[in-house]
Amino acid sequence: MVHCGGAGAGQAAKICNNMILGISMIAVSEAFVLGESLGLSHQALYDVASTASGQCWALSVNCPVPGPVPTSPANRDYRPGFAAPLMAKDLGLAADAARAGGVRAELGLRAAELYAAYAQGAGTAEDFSGIVRTIRDQSGEQA
Repeated sequence: MVHCGGAGAGQAAKICNNMILGISMIAVSEAFVLGESLGLSHQALYDVASTASGQCWALSVNCPVPGPVPTSPANRDYRPGFAAPLMAKDLGLAADAARAGGVRAELGLRAAELYAAYAQGAGTAEDFSGIVRTIRDQSGEQA
């Protein structure tokens, strides 16, 4: 446990941490979708990114594609570890706090929008890493 300060500081740290996680998962998901379009296997991209500057928790623990991380929700058809609606809630809180504090948080605000839409649609009962499927589907629409 980490002491963060007075009343409310722990909640503030939680929403800031989950903003980092939400943005990271979107970035990792976009990278895998891009890798697919470039002909990279999931394993090849994982092997490079997990040992280079792309390494992060969203990749190494909760990899959004099946295969590279056996314990990832992607290998369980995205059955929730951390449900998408909970991520959407935390990102909504982070977005509200950013707006209230006059903080320019472009990626955080966009992540909140993406997760809100995902949690109300396909991600209602899925792990937050399942957003990769929405990113893949939307990428197919743009191609």
